[in-house]
Amino acid sequence: MQDTRFESLKLWLKTLPIEYGIDIKTITSASSDASFRRYFRVLASNPETSSFIVMDAPTDKEDSKPFVHVAQLLLQGNIEVPKLYEVNLTDGFLLLSDLGSKTLFSEITPENAPLLYKKVTHTLVKLQKNTQTHQLPSYDEILLRRELQLFPDWYLSKHLNYEMSEKEAQDLNHVFNHLIENILQQPTIFVHRDFHSRNLMMTADNHIGVLDFQDAVVGPITYDLVSIFRDAYLGWTEEEQVDWVVRYWEDAKKENLPVDPDFGEFYKNFEWMGLQRHLKVLGIFARLFHRDGKDGYLKDLPLVLSYTEKVAQRYSLFRPLVKILDNAQKRQRPDGLTF
Repeated sequence: MQDTRFESLKLWLKTLPIEYGIDIKTITSASSDASFRRYFRVLASNPETSSFIVMDAPTDKEDSKPFVHVAQLLLQGNIEVPKLYEVNLTDGFLLLSDLGSKTLFSEITPENAPLLYKKVTHTLVKLQKNTQTHQLPSYDEILLRRELQLFPDWYLSKHLNYEMSEKEAQDLNHVFNHLIENILQQPTIFVHRDFHSRNLMMTADNHIGVLDFQDAVVGPITYDLVSIFRDAYLGWTEEEQVDWVVRYWEDAKKENLPVDPDFGEFYKNFEWMGLQRHLKVLGIFARLFHRDGKDGYLKDLPLVLSYTEKVAQRYSLFRPLVKILDNAQKRQRPDGLTF
């Protein structure tokens, strides 16, 4: 079948100023993500750049206005994000600067992780300190609860084929209430919402570039920290996680960001925020498979489930969640072993 969007995109590129030096014959796929957006790389001959990224965001499925708005906020904050060269909101086409093809995910190793995460921490602190949050939506109770509902709807019911009892549904709702209450009490700041290894680029000048920021909100300060240090695609030991979170906390305090002065309390908030995110991600990954036919995320479910269960087992308020997960997976714990 003919890819009509792709043909329309190439026609649009032909209308752009000749000064860009775009060679349409060189256009190739750069990446796609969990949404309906696609990205292409095209070579160019001009003094400023040798290539561009072209974003294709079908207007019936994606709204590019938030991408443009947040990109401008981040550029104003001196964050390394794609520069906007041409914006066509009518058709959903954008011409962007090319941050390269090396992601943090592709480049990180156990040996270089401390150095790279130091760079990432610096970028996150800078992003949180410098980025204005005007006209961004709030990470409010409605959004938090809608995200949490993905867990029973898609992971438990659809993926595990498990229907909760009325008592379990009530217990899970209580868990959700505890999480939401804690999260809404946390200090708020600019939140990227997908600040993880596949959305961070290692640029040619060895800086950290930031992608996929269009869903940014004003929300809890621990959220992006969870995204990067409890990454759904990279697993590290808890000792490493704690060490990197402490280093962020120290840097954030120096920059007068609103972190809790008690690290123990800050880390608890980090864990509870992580539990909300990982319950959501379990639902999203299941939905991507069952609804959208994208099976590439199934291999990442075990790591996300591991994060979820470790935190749920650590705090007594979340014991009902442990029991639900045990029942859904038909798992029996040894007699007398409770959390």
